[in-house]
Amino acid sequence: MGRTLLLSASVLALFCCEAAQAQSNSTKGGVEEVVVTAERRTQDLQKTPISASVLTGQDLQNKGVVLIDALQFSMPSVAVDNFGQGAEFNVRGIGKGEHNTQTSTGVITYRDGVPTFPGYALEEPYYDVASVEVLRGPQGTFAGMNATGGAVFVNTNNPDIDGGYNGYIMGNVGNYGEYGAQGAVNIPLTDTLAARAAFFGDSRDSFYHIAGPGGTHYDGNKGDQRLAAGRLSLLWEPTANLSVLFKADLDYLDMGAYPADPYYNRFKVFPGTAIPNPGYTDLFHIGANSPQAAIDRFQRYTMKIDYKFAGGITLQSMSSYQTVSSDYVADLDGTNTASSYFADSVDVRLATQELDLISPDTGFMTWIVGGYAQSLDYIFRSPYKFIIGTPLGSPFTEYLLEGTNPTMAYAGFGQVSFNLADGLQIQLGGRYTSTSTKNDGDVVQYGLPIKYVQKQSYHNFSYKAAVNWTVNDDNFLYGFVATGFKPGGLNVPVGLGNPAPFDSETVTDYEAGWKSTLWGGHVRTTLDGFYNDYKNFQVTVGYPLIPTFGFELNVPNTTKIYGFEGEADAAFGALSFNLGISWMHSDLGTFFATDSRIPSVLPCDPKAGPASVTCINLGGKQQTYAPNFTFNVGAQYVFDLGEGNTLTPRVSYGHVGPQWATLFENPDLGDRLAARNILGAQLEWARNSWAVTLYGTNLTDQHYVGALNSGLDFAGAPRQYGIRLTKTF
Repeated sequence: MGRTLLLSASVLALFCCEAAQAQSNSTKGGVEEVVVTAERRTQDLQKTPISASVLTGQDLQNKGVVLIDALQFSMPSVAVDNFGQGAEFNVRGIGKGEHNTQTSTGVITYRDGVPTFPGYALEEPYYDVASVEVLRGPQGTFAGMNATGGAVFVNTNNPDIDGGYNGYIMGNVGNYGEYGAQGAVNIPLTDTLAARAAFFGDSRDSFYHIAGPGGTHYDGNKGDQRLAAGRLSLLWEPTANLSVLFKADLDYLDMGAYPADPYYNRFKVFPGTAIPNPGYTDLFHIGANSPQAAIDRFQRYTMKIDYKFAGGITLQSMSSYQTVSSDYVADLDGTNTASSYFADSVDVRLATQELDLISPDTGFMTWIVGGYAQSLDYIFRSPYKFIIGTPLGSPFTEYLLEGTNPTMAYAGFGQVSFNLADGLQIQLGGRYTSTSTKNDGDVVQYGLPIKYVQKQSYHNFSYKAAVNWTVNDDNFLYGFVATGFKPGGLNVPVGLGNPAPFDSETVTDYEAGWKSTLWGGHVRTTLDGFYNDYKNFQVTVGYPLIPTFGFELNVPNTTKIYGFEGEADAAFGALSFNLGISWMHSDLGTFFATDSRIPSVLPCDPKAGPASVTCINLGGKQQTYAPNFTFNVGAQYVFDLGEGNTLTPRVSYGHVGPQWATLFENPDLGDRLAARNILGAQLEWARNSWAVTLYGTNLTDQHYVGALNSGLDFAGAPRQYGIRLTKTF
């Protein structure tokens, strides 16, 4: 009876969940083991107490994922809002809904074991990638202070000392004048040293038709994309106990621009009426009269050193130094009639160092202890390269800023696991973090200079306590309580004054999950449920007098986010498929705010109100960019044509439910973003080391709003298609 219930529940899981994390095993016809490295060990995902999706490099190619935006259609509980100068990655409704340096991200991205810029250069392309791990829920012990929603770990391919000369070369052409190439080669230099070199390039014309003033030709950048990246890796293993891995990444990411359209042009009829809207236009037919640009130039250097002592304990060091130069220029009103201009030029420097001591993987007790330090500096270039001009040059409406925002962070962390009898395990982990932030700059507003110097520091102890049970080789159950921490920050001066800073945000996550393997390894499923309590939840509302600015504040009452997720993947010989689902509900704690888009002179205190026509009680509202429902499905079948020839059709579908773009949930002001339904397909012919692939994404050509910012609609990518040629060696 118990076995029947287990089988029935697992079959249900199979048909309601996705896994984008396994490849077919050509020998057994089943799914391969999937590993994660986020907790500083290589672990079988099916025996690890975390909710995670893992895509291999081949998965990314099969699903058409080159940039971060496309990940939301390949895994549950993920939404990406891309509204200029970067893409904001949200997991379970948590990420970074407002793009500024003062607001910390809630989902941190690691590249080759080191954290990257929080919010900048996230459009770094995926090329020569080994795996992408997306961990859901707070990762306070290992990822630290910017992981209240989750963490992303991107692992690129390492050199192989014993692998000989091998690699790949790939080229593609597509619509919108796109052409690109990428490749990599492994080079064994000596018996102890190997190198790997990889490159990526892509050029694509704009998705947009942009008219200048009076319908004339627009001379600015319409959104032509030009990307170039390269990576050099060196692996040195002089002894069996010592490994040194160095990587250098150089990227030039010219997204061209992020053209946008006023939200009211989205409506065919005026809201609440049957009156046609004469200004209605397609998302990709817009007007502009200001220059536009979106360019990130960055470099990253990482060093990973592992030394294993005689007793099996490993000392691990991970170091990085990264710089980015970011330039963003936009038509702030999104029209070719008004004169509204925004420009931001910033340099960012990030240096990190982590040291870990890691016990052997076996024994009654396993453990890890570590320390972490980080220096992150933002430099807003002078003279006054941060400009908001409405219109440009008018002292009554122009806002100028220059200065620095240096931050520091230090942390100590550890985790211990007790392996008890009958497959039981108890895990205890914790992390203490101390962080500080400082603003030192100058503002010119209303023609008057404002000097601002502000400094704040924050401290936190996050923990995780888990009970895990390996029922048998095919079933794993876990439950835990985990906390996370997102530091507070400083609001920039607006309105001739220094506004109050905002406090740290903390979360307590209660989670349980079940991972199973069925039918002799042909099917794997995961199910989990979570309940998150957020204290001092950080939200962004607009300044009533200057709505193009947002300021951060804390919700004084508890905010709750809860739901469930499921994933499954299956492989039966030539047929493999994956499914996925997530359901989530968010409920903001009670607080009051004025919608800056609606004129008001009434008082409105965030804690006390009082409630009025314009002082809105936002208690019970949903978190922004937090869809209640997501669903993914994909399948492929390999036809063996003989003599080394195969033909493989693939299809994938991703649904991301409707979302609110602001906390005020006013559909008449464009706040409701419609669901995204993205259909993709590929047809690949392969012969030995050659492959030709016809591919298409967003095949139904859905035109959807990817994000709303400052009253502007930013569109998701339309239909794209092309052909790709790959040669491996």
